[in-house]
Amino acid sequence: MTLRQAITNAAAELAANPHLSEHAHRDAELLLLHTLQIPRVTLIAYPDRDLSADQQALYQIAISRRLQLEPIQYITGEQEFYGLRLHVSPAVLIPRPETEHLVEAVLALLPANQPLKLADIGTGSGAIAIALAVHLPLAQITALDLSTEALAVATSNAREHNVANRIDFFESDLLAVVDNQTETFDALVSNPPYIPESDRATLHPQVREHEPATALFAGETGLDIYRRLVPQALSALKPNGLLALEIGHGQREHLTQLLAGWNDVSFVNDLQQIPRVVLARKPN
Repeated sequence: MTLRQAITNAAAELAANPHLSEHAHRDAELLLLHTLQIPRVTLIAYPDRDLSADQQALYQIAISRRLQLEPIQYITGEQEFYGLRLHVSPAVLIPRPETEHLVEAVLALLPANQPLKLADIGTGSGAIAIALAVHLPLAQITALDLSTEALAVATSNAREHNVANRIDFFESDLLAVVDNQTETFDALVSNPPYIPESDRATLHPQVREHEPATALFAGETGLDIYRRLVPQALSALKPNGLLALEIGHGQREHLTQLLAGWNDVSFVNDLQQIPRVVLARKPN
């Protein structure tokens, strides 16, 4: 079987599943490149190269996993975020392009040439903390997560990008391990769970059935984490410190109410013009 034939056959298998049909050819190609560990240029140049029996078997395993709606990123073990290639596993939420708006907004407001103390709450794969560490070379970052498995993934990613010496990882429920009597941080950043439980059935099954529920859902309204985190942030931030949160669809009004009394509350839209990030400053 040639590379071209393998992709054609696999794409047909994937296309037969209504949840996978839209990106069937793309997925088939990505999984072949991953299986063979070759660049796309090789596929373009040598589409009639033969696969060995072992390669065919490995490829079929990958396709079978995809047919079970396992996300591509968990099969390949990686995802790109803010120009960084990150390891991911089923222990962590797959970093989304929408979260890049959060990183971008924070970088626009923080000076790159000053020492800063930041915290990333619910770090998951470490995507936000690592992106900030790469672009803020004088920053020291505390990265917090409830999951020891997620922290292991994040620690590995930090080492991979040579910022592990500036990120301290702790197992913590939000800011529980931080002394909240001390105004410690210049900025707190988080992409917390914010999907309402009532929306569970509407999610694509590859998200609902494979990504960690604790990183997705936050009570009946999706606001449970914000209600706990905002008061904690008020204690942990320095005066005029920055709070930056990713938010879900339709949550702008609720966050405006939760941040009543904070300064400079503003929202950043994503590419679909949906409010995706809320920014606020702690009052002096």
